Parts: sequence; C-alpha cells; structure tokens
Amino acid sequence: MKKYQLMAPGPTPVPSEVLLAMARPIIHHRAAEYDVLFREVREGLKRLVQTREDVLTPACTGTGAMEAAVTNTLSAGDQVIVVNAGAFAQRWLAICKAYGLRAVELEAPHGETIAPERIALAMRENPGVKAVLVQHSESSTGVLHDVRAYAEVTRGSEAILIVDAVSSLGIADLPMDAWEIDVVVSASQKGLMLPPGLGLVALSEKAWAAAKRATLPRYYLDLGEEQKYTQRNEARFTPAVSIMVGLREVLRMIDAEGLVEVFRRHDRLSRAARAGAEALGLTLFPKTTPSPALTAVQVPPGVDADRVVERFAASHNITIDGGRGPTKGKIFRIGHMGYVADFDVISALAALEQVLYELGQPVDFGAGLRAAQKIFAERP
Repeated sequence: MKKYQLMAPGPTPVPSEVLLAMARPIIHHRAAEYDVLFREVREGLKRLVQTREDVLTPACTGTGAMEAAVTNTLSAGDQVIVVNAGAFAQRWLAICKAYGLRAVELEAPHGETIAPERIALAMRENPGVKAVLVQHSESSTGVLHDVRAYAEVTRGSEAILIVDAVSSLGIADLPMDAWEIDVVVSASQKGLMLPPGLGLVALSEKAWAAAKRATLPRYYLDLGEEQKYTQRNEARFTPAVSIMVGLREVLRMIDAEGLVEVFRRHDRLSRAARAGAEALGLTLFPKTTPSPALTAVQVPPGVDADRVVERFAASHNITIDGGRGPTKGKIFRIGHMGYVADFDVISALAALEQVLYELGQPVDFGAGLRAAQKIFAERP
C-alpha cells in the first residue's frame, strides 16, 4: 500500500476536521444556523484579506472571480495594463479580449517579473488606463510579483489595481487596505485548504466607485447586487453551503495559528523545498522572488519533466505537476500551500531523490533531506 499525498500547486489537501464539518447534514442557506455561520465567515475573511471591506463569496472558481473583477469595474473599450509573465496572466488577457477591453501587455519571460517602473511608464504613455491586472503568486512559474510596489504606482491615479491572489491568499502577506490594493480575487482550493467551488472577491472604495461607472454585462456575478445581500447577511443565490461550512473551520484554524505564523510556515516550507532541490544539483526556475506557495524546478538536460511527474505518481503515489505552455516538459512544480507541514516537504524531497535515480540521474542520497532539515532546524 502506498499512502496518497497531494502536493500539486492546487487543489491542495483538506484537513480532516474540515472534511468532517462538511460531512454534517447540510443546512439551509435561509435558516438561522446559516445566518450565524455567514456572520462569522464574513468577519474571518476580513481578517484574512486584511480589509475593512466585505469579501464576497460567489459560488464559482477562481477564474469566475477574475471575470467578475473585470466585468464589474470596467466598460467595453476601456484600456487596461496586463502584467503577462505566466499562464494565469494570459487568462487576464483572454478575459479582457472576451469583453472588448484594449489590453496593453507588459510581457516578461516565464520565470521573471515586471519591474514597477515599467508599469509606471506604461501608465504615462497610456494616460487613459482604467486598470492594472496582475497575479500576486504566478503559480505556473513559481514567481511572486511585487504587488506592493505595483500598488504604489497605481495609488493616486484613476487606474485600479486588480490582483489575482488565488495562490497567495493565506500563504503570502497581502494586506489589501494597507497596500491600497483595489480588487483582490481568490478561491477556495489552495491556501484556504478547501475543495474547489468558492470564489472570493473584495473591492476597495475606489473599486466600488469604478463599479458604479462600469457598463460591461453581468448578471450572476453582479457584485453590486451580491454586496447588497451580503450587507444584510444573506445569500443572493444558493451559496456553496458545504464549502462555507468548511471555510468557517478553516478560518478558525488560521486564527488559532495566527496569520503571521501562517505566512512564516509557508516561507519556511518553501525555503526548505528550494534548498533541498538545489542540494540535489537542480536549478530553480524563478529568476526573481519565488512564491512561498510552490517550488518550480528545472529538470537536468535530457530529462522530460513530465516523466518526473509520472514517476512521482507511479512510484510514490504523490501528485505534483509539470509546466504549462512554454515550460511544459522543462519544469516540475511541487506545491506546499495550505494544509502542509515540514515532513510533507521531507517526503516530497525523499521521493524526488528516488525519482531522479530511477530516471538515470546521479543522486547523492540524503543531500536534499539534509538541506531541508537544516532549514527546519532554524530557531524562529
């Protein structure tokens, strides 16, 4: 028997206590019990996103939340800037194209980032820009973009900053109000340790003002209507009830650990994973600040990264993931977000040593584990 281990960059493992909470008899979303639950979840999400604003919870995927951010704040023909340095940035471009927006694309090779100065220059060259769209953690490449610096560029301008935090919320610090981010979108299946199916969207006062001017079509994901119901502590449409029940448990877990400690844990996990990979002679893929959500690693010459992913599954019953688009076959990605602890990373590195050996690569057995253990042995 091989114990299954999920270490893909999303979806991520769900804690047993959360699974048990979601397995209880379902409650009605108009009943008093749901009213109490929703109040607690709303306050917990404000603490998580670090905002005074309500965090809306439509039943959709992260892509649905991304689309809602666009359709609720912009109008056909508006000009926007898209930071394109990965597969999920290209989703912003696709959404913009679908709704008739004019995108100024700031492109960087996968594994790299866009300097805030480039955004500032693009805004000067395109004074009518209405929004800047960016990922925080680009999970297709393992890069963490400098959203704080981007917010300094958009602050004081007409443009709103829309941030995809699907693979960073509850993983890397992203204080919405303190950094003056205008829209934060996320989803349930990564740092929030839940099944897929719940989107999260928070808008600043500046973004709500933009929403009043926006004319793009929307119905189900009309955030203005969603907010009216939320402020009455009601659901506009049938919510993802079971996931909301699980979300209450997750928010309690995060509060018990402490948000700062959650960020420290993810930082420690990512540093250990990177140290272990490098100790095995592998090259990390990000050329800039790496995301604490996952570790993206280049394979040695002559090795197909998809074979690494396959061997993880076949030999060790561990699910990781490969590259997307231009990185397919060139990198593999190990997730360590949400319900993950030190020895999950140790197990993944031990499997990596064996997989490399199975694929005919020279391996100094234990080197990756030693490097990771040194990180875990550090005093806080």
